[in-house]
Amino acid sequence: MLARRAILAGLAAILLAGCQTTTQTASPVAIGRIRVDTGPLAAKGQSAIAAAIKPMLERELAGLRNAGRGDATLLVSVTGLYLTSYAGGQAATLGNDTLESEAVLIGPDGREIARYPIMSIMAPSFSGAWYLPDINRRRIDALVANNAQWIRRTLGG
Repeated sequence: MLARRAILAGLAAILLAGCQTTTQTASPVAIGRIRVDTGPLAAKGQSAIAAAIKPMLERELAGLRNAGRGDATLLVSVTGLYLTSYAGGQAATLGNDTLESEAVLIGPDGREIARYPIMSIMAPSFSGAWYLPDINRRRIDALVANNAQWIRRTLGG
């Protein structure tokens, strides 16, 4: 009986090993400068939100900078922000909040090293009670933090 369990456990382990997936991340690059461009978002008529997102995302990504040792520049362009209609319980459109950005690593010679599209998707209920006056601000804060986390993860930081 024990041998049968050992064989089945071994087969399960082999099958699971074949099913594992990996997340593609960039090789570590020393980042000396970080720029956040919210111009594409402002061009879509969301200039006030774009102005608020820029310093938030800069703060979230500041830990990626290697003080004085990095030659590469990280340029993050925020290209879209969508907050679904939400009035408790569920979203009226049954959708999610999203923040779209693109992280581009630029080498010291000005050439593009890598480009990574990043999309953060979160349920509108993630940020708490829908009836509080600052709910949209909290939803945006959560999306920015999530987007920065995915950028750090993608860059291997």
